[in-house]
Amino acid sequence: MKEVPVLIVGGGPVGLTASLMLSRLGIESLLVERHPGTAIHPKARGINARTMEIFHQQGIEDDVRAAGLPPDKVGFIVWTKTLAGEEIERRVPWGQSMQRAEVTPVRACLCAQDYLEPVLRRCAEKQPLGTLLFDTELTTFEQDDTRVLATITNVKTGASEQVNAQFMIAADGAQSRVRAALGIGMQGKKDVYDSVNVLLEADLRPWTQDRPAALYFVENEEMRATFLTINAHDRWGFLVNSLKAHGRKPEDFTPDHSAAMIRRAVGVPDLPVKVLGVAPWVASAHVAERYRDGRVFLAGDAAHEMPPTGGFGMNTGVQDVQNLAWKMATVLNGKAADALLDTYHDERQPFGKAITEQALANAASMGRMAKTLQGKGARREFLNEQGMIFGATYQSRAVIPDGSPRPVVADPVTEYAPSAWPGARAPHAWVQKGGVRVSTIDLVGNGFVLLAGTKGGWAEAAMPNAIEPIVLGDEEPWRDLYGIDADGAVLVRPDGHVAWRSAGVATDPGRTLAGTMNAITGTA
Repeated sequence: MKEVPVLIVGGGPVGLTASLMLSRLGIESLLVERHPGTAIHPKARGINARTMEIFHQQGIEDDVRAAGLPPDKVGFIVWTKTLAGEEIERRVPWGQSMQRAEVTPVRACLCAQDYLEPVLRRCAEKQPLGTLLFDTELTTFEQDDTRVLATITNVKTGASEQVNAQFMIAADGAQSRVRAALGIGMQGKKDVYDSVNVLLEADLRPWTQDRPAALYFVENEEMRATFLTINAHDRWGFLVNSLKAHGRKPEDFTPDHSAAMIRRAVGVPDLPVKVLGVAPWVASAHVAERYRDGRVFLAGDAAHEMPPTGGFGMNTGVQDVQNLAWKMATVLNGKAADALLDTYHDERQPFGKAITEQALANAASMGRMAKTLQGKGARREFLNEQGMIFGATYQSRAVIPDGSPRPVVADPVTEYAPSAWPGARAPHAWVQKGGVRVSTIDLVGNGFVLLAGTKGGWAEAAMPNAIEPIVLGDEEPWRDLYGIDADGAVLVRPDGHVAWRSAGVATDPGRTLAGTMNAITGTA
């Protein structure tokens, strides 16, 4: 029988990231994936700037960028009647705009899932504490107050063995077998519209290279479809939406029919096209009623299934395990009570609901649930959701309020107000550390860190409490942004969210920090 602290079910981006993060936190894990290898279809492609911050903090940003497209290949979003015909609208997504640099030094990336997963797998396998088994599926499991006892089976040989794990992460997708076995229901709307993804080879550069875009929407009386940029040359996705509304069925999409439809969407009848694969799917917009069941935790599509309009699915999943991994590691290391793990649901499930609602609203504005042409592309919020990307603000026992009012913005979907309000993402600010100009994003994202100035005695108080003190200059810009005086301090969690803030000096900084950590970890 294998003994392992954490069993991860599912080897997609979410499961692979969980393996990498746990290893870097010093926790051994075993990942099982029933497929023989990583994804063979592009699936998700857009990695938003918040997720790229996470990859940056995990030391793999350069590897991911090397597998994706450079920014100059995806500068726009375009709507056309046909790819070679009349253009309806063109937008610059917020993630490609100059305003983005004011919020984060890390840029979004377009990297198709079949390019991304091998990178994540390679990085996870380099970690000595992470074991990855492909061609291996979870067949049964049961749990009690002390463990999860699972049976895993090699798909090719049929050989089975048992695994004794302290916790299990279910990252096994929208059709999660683990979620079904636990009887966890979904809240929201199921099967909101149907679609087909076609993977193809065709040289579309004559109609794309002078307006490089991540998405080319085609809207006319015959179809509503999208060309999805993969390598910006000869490998593309072709997405056809609202099949039933247009009188189509998935089985209609033979290779010949798909190629003919692609030629009509381009507007070039003799275009050479090679269809590589056809994958029908149905979009849903619903969220698991609970993210935790005993010693089992849902993450990614197992916890929330949302339309791809906005590109939030994979990003939300990666951010799920970022929230979960440090909490799990802290409990396994005996430095926190089990109740800390309850905050995973408390923090991520409300955010999962909010993101899913916005993805559905995007889809509705684009006419995905009806045949009627919108004639205006999409609602203004589409791909302008910086508030949703950076504005996740948690309220749980793992966040200590400081009594200050929560920052208010007119539109929490499109607007983001950088703030170190407890529960918010620790905002980006340029600072000097050791004579080098760095972003605060470079200083957080792993262990607990305390950002403080030279006054107040905070640095001396941090180390006995297992907190890394980072003493920054007393320049006002970062302190003003973080809402503290020269003798104040901000405690940032391993996931980059603010846990606690003291605007000014404390009578006994050491005792204050000890009490704060005890409250967060439930060890008071």
